[in-house]
Amino acid sequence: MAPAAVVSAGQPPEVQFAQRLASNEKRIRDRALKKLRGYMTLRTRSLESCFSQEELLKIWKGLFYCMWMQDKPLLQEELSNNISQLIHLIENMDTRHLFIQTFWQTVNREWNGLDRLRLDKFYMLIRMMLRQSFEILKRNEWNESLIERFLNMLITEVMHPDSHAPIGIKLHFIDIYLEELAKVGAKQLTADQNIKFIEPFCKIIARTKDHLMLQAIICGIFETIVDQSPFAIEDLMKELETGSDVDSTSEDEKWTDREDTEMARGKTLISLTLPLENSRKISSSVFFTELSFKDIEANIGPVLQFDYAAIASTIFELSSRKNTPAFNRKRLYKLVKKLKVDSAFHPLGVGKLRTQDCWGQLADLVKMPLSNKQAYTMEGRLLLSALGCAPKIVSRPESPEKGGI
Repeated sequence: MAPAAVVSAGQPPEVQFAQRLASNEKRIRDRALKKLRGYMTLRTRSLESCFSQEELLKIWKGLFYCMWMQDKPLLQEELSNNISQLIHLIENMDTRHLFIQTFWQTVNREWNGLDRLRLDKFYMLIRMMLRQSFEILKRNEWNESLIERFLNMLITEVMHPDSHAPIGIKLHFIDIYLEELAKVGAKQLTADQNIKFIEPFCKIIARTKDHLMLQAIICGIFETIVDQSPFAIEDLMKELETGSDVDSTSEDEKWTDREDTEMARGKTLISLTLPLENSRKISSSVFFTELSFKDIEANIGPVLQFDYAAIASTIFELSSRKNTPAFNRKRLYKLVKKLKVDSAFHPLGVGKLRTQDCWGQLADLVKMPLSNKQAYTMEGRLLLSALGCAPKIVSRPESPEKGGI
């Protein structure tokens, strides 16, 4: 589209686009978005005619209310995708960076005016924009200077205590950050590169005085890393399929033929015995269903690789500083312990545990007194995760008449 045709009305083109993008009629909004694509392509071909921050803010206001007016989930998803794809029309990297920055500034400014019925579609728009932002880094081969600049902008506009981002945006950003990064870069990014993407969060949790934000980042970023740690499940499945012998800690816990058969099929049944104070026993069955690599990958999705020992070291160093609040230090030391436990099982950590070692330690874990239930829950979950799955634990009290399962 020729820019002159737009300017003829006497108003700046960005203002006209904003008005038409916020129209009540879908036909006008769709046409305006289509023309905006051509206009942005022409404007960003040369450095002299690149957009200013003020111009991009006007365009983003129009795009924001274009999304506001859109109903029906499928059309909302399509529109979110079309808006997020605009970033790839901009050839100049500085203008791309400014386009992303003005998006966050616009969302921060307009967020408090949203009603609850419109939240979901704007959550989706934020997700799409974050994904395409990572896609830009991917297309530039994860250039370190671009990553650093991008992360600085994100922290300044979204996560910094002095930013204007509402708490809803911050919490949503934390929830989707690793997920969207994994979708774009799980196959290319190394453990060392991934640490750079979480370093800003390490610094925030070491100095923030907002307890809600501290807990949100620990749960949404670092405990997610622990829970989704990519252990060597392919090796485990090969060992199970070849019928490898699994050592037991006692004769009473030896596998039956039926259990060996189920293990070879990708199913494992373990009988756990936990002593109670009144000498009664509870029999728990931990059942892993359809332990296949494809199924687990489909359920969990792409998973990023991390050097857990390095993350633990970074957090420990930050939490040990004098200016770290005492409340933060206590929580971070607990997180460091979790990461150190996890590093014992991860291929990038101390070393990869063989299957026999995992089952042996699991058998030791289940001998803990029930009063240590909290430690068992945390350590047991990590150990079971080391076997490559997230099991569902079902506890059934032993019947006094029948004597066990």
